[in-house]
Amino acid sequence: MNVVTPATQRKGRYDAGVMKYKEMGYFDLDYQPKDTDVLAVFRITPQDGVDAEEAAAAVAGESSTATWTVVWTDRLTACENYRAKAYRVDPVPGTPGQWFAYIAYDIELFEPDSIVNLSASIIGNVFGFKPLKALRLEDMRLPISYVKTFHGPATGIVVERERLDKFGRPLLGATVKPKLGLSGRNYGRVVYEALKGGLDFTKDDENINSQNFMHWRDRFLYCMEAVNRAQAMTGEVKGTYLNVSAGDMEQIYERAEFAKQLGSTIIMIDLVIGYSAIQSIAKWARRNDMILHLHRAGHSTYTRQKTHGVSFRVIAKWMRLAGVDHIHAGTVVGKLEGDPATTKGYYDICREQFNPMALQNGLFFDQDWGGMRKLMPVASGGIHAGQMHQLLHLLGEDCVLQFGGGTIGHPQGIAAGATANRVALEAMVLARNEGRDYLNEGPEILAAAAKSCAPLRQALEVWKDVTFDYASTDTPDFVPTMTPA
Repeated sequence: MNVVTPATQRKGRYDAGVMKYKEMGYFDLDYQPKDTDVLAVFRITPQDGVDAEEAAAAVAGESSTATWTVVWTDRLTACENYRAKAYRVDPVPGTPGQWFAYIAYDIELFEPDSIVNLSASIIGNVFGFKPLKALRLEDMRLPISYVKTFHGPATGIVVERERLDKFGRPLLGATVKPKLGLSGRNYGRVVYEALKGGLDFTKDDENINSQNFMHWRDRFLYCMEAVNRAQAMTGEVKGTYLNVSAGDMEQIYERAEFAKQLGSTIIMIDLVIGYSAIQSIAKWARRNDMILHLHRAGHSTYTRQKTHGVSFRVIAKWMRLAGVDHIHAGTVVGKLEGDPATTKGYYDICREQFNPMALQNGLFFDQDWGGMRKLMPVASGGIHAGQMHQLLHLLGEDCVLQFGGGTIGHPQGIAAGATANRVALEAMVLARNEGRDYLNEGPEILAAAAKSCAPLRQALEVWKDVTFDYASTDTPDFVPTMTPA
């Protein structure tokens, strides 16, 4: 009988050549994840003939310490600590050929307070790995010991409401339309009319920066003049999201500083400026008492498809760590992708202090935020006053409802569109507070409010049949089990 000694095992592990990832130490079904481990779940679609467990081990290896062949330099490290481990592989319900691979990473693999390092580690080269047809990062569990290295939102929902003196209802906004082509003066007119009509915020769109038709400084000046005039007229605190996104950090800081000098309460950035830039401007906003709005421009290039990319729930977690105060998170009923159950998962990530595992909402792990401030979700994209009961029911109170075309496209003008949205919202909140079944009675509640509000009546008439009922491409794989009454 041959006895294999530890020395013999080590020798075999480091024989020159190619070895299966499972045999290299990246697969261990007996591994019990530590409280301090970073956990990830990937949806893997192996190439034909590739074993699912070997594919899971390959993802673990290629996203931590492995390469395609055995390397003797492993013996110069505490490699057992640094190897990620695939500890669970489950078939995706109802989808043959796809698997959920659960992988644990030791916290020592990650630089503190760095979304760049976290993302480069987890979604680096592995997404181009040939033995996989497709790969998607579905969710992550970030241990408190790692969460605490990040600052998180500087303002958060509670402090934002205190600064704005607005409580008990969602906040109302509008994106200026057309997003491109307006002069600075006309852009400011849109902002003034919308805020005067009853909105709390207006907003630059993702691609309005500093083009020939409107220099950024002109836009900032005209917009803040509009904000100040609207505040004086209404007696309410108002704001406009001034997009400070630019080609380099020096310009971003210059624009942010100018917004601060003009007295703005909020600035805006685009997701495409990059993770280092987002964390940098988030720390600037914290130092300067500025609310930071993040437009998720570009996210759907990698978040929308179920089989390949990164789920938006992961992006939402990363952005809460990074320290933004607002993030676009879907509308469900609007023109953009958004399954109700999946979107609820996004909103819960933004707003809760603890997220329990909820597979029906796409949440694969418990997530404790360790007291980190809440992130305000923003609903924007093809919504109008006639959907107010659905929006309040689906998205709750702590969010921003942004009606771009649903404000600026009103037949009686921008101010009338804003008034229609404000009256619709307040009528629905009142019905909710009175204990009415506002979801089912919504159309009747809006019709009753419209009798004494011509702008709302006209809005309901113009947009009454507008819906965007298309099948979502990103839906949960798990349906909640119904228990008998």
